[in-house]
Amino acid sequence: MSSTAASASTAPTPAAPAPEAVPAAKSPKPGSLKRRRTLAQWGFIAPAVVFMLLFFGYPLVRNIVMSFQHYTPSTFFTGEAPFNGLDNWKNVFQDDLFGRALWQTILFTIGSLIGQFGIGLALAVFFNRRFPLNGVLRSLILLPWLVPMVVSGVVWRRILDQDTGVLNSFLGLFGAGDTPWLSSTGMALISVIMVNIWIGIPFNMVILYGGLQEVPKEMYEAASLDGASGWRTFRSITLPLLKPVITVVLVLGFMSTVKILDLVLALTDGGPADSTQTLGTLTYQNSFAQLDFGAGAVVGNILILISAVFAVFYLRANRNEGK
Repeated sequence: MSSTAASASTAPTPAAPAPEAVPAAKSPKPGSLKRRRTLAQWGFIAPAVVFMLLFFGYPLVRNIVMSFQHYTPSTFFTGEAPFNGLDNWKNVFQDDLFGRALWQTILFTIGSLIGQFGIGLALAVFFNRRFPLNGVLRSLILLPWLVPMVVSGVVWRRILDQDTGVLNSFLGLFGAGDTPWLSSTGMALISVIMVNIWIGIPFNMVILYGGLQEVPKEMYEAASLDGASGWRTFRSITLPLLKPVITVVLVLGFMSTVKILDLVLALTDGGPADSTQTLGTLTYQNSFAQLDFGAGAVVGNILILISAVFAVFYLRANRNEGK
């Protein structure tokens, strides 16, 4: 009995069946993988492309087409807007008000940029040093930039009022309280420029202050050891290293200033006697006051063309800096 059990225990066990070979996974073809990547890339880009086409491309094309049409209020009901060739463009260029508005736009833009950039750079350099309440004062200076432009325009219109304005009441203490800030053809444009400078200073200061933070402190220390004066340090170190930031500030400032509308409407509505009329307000007056939508589209296209030229300049400047 025991021998039988022993022989049974020593009997060889049957071999387990060999596992079936698992077929190797096929690697995707190079063409299929590339096609998937392309589809994935377009999947991410498509929403932005659709948004740009709907909200930027279509209005731009529609505005260009409208500038060659006789577009009247009845067109909104009848849908008829016959093409009139270059008549709208001829009428705009032959209008004396267009030349005046273009010149005043140039003066307004240049004056605003010089004031905003100069004061913004001075404040950025000033706040680049450490002193008590530095952060609090910088935060307070940002307030004009945070307030909506229409609100700023309404407030400044009350401040600059010739009869009841706070500014003339203050200047009256020194015997100069009758300045017609907004009611004089010689002072109105200057007043609008001053208000726009006040609004744009915080933007320039913030961007330039951020650029100053990137300037290596070691360069200032080396200049100090070499005995360089403050002006020499600023001219030889600060300005060259701030050049890319200065380009961004000036180009973006130009593009936002040249088409300004709401501030001028809130302050003077283009008056008195069209002395503060700009291309932006002229577009508004032609389209919504005189209901000449074709002429308004022409002036709008001119503004778009001017902005596009400076946008190209901005991109080329950035490309050259990158090289």
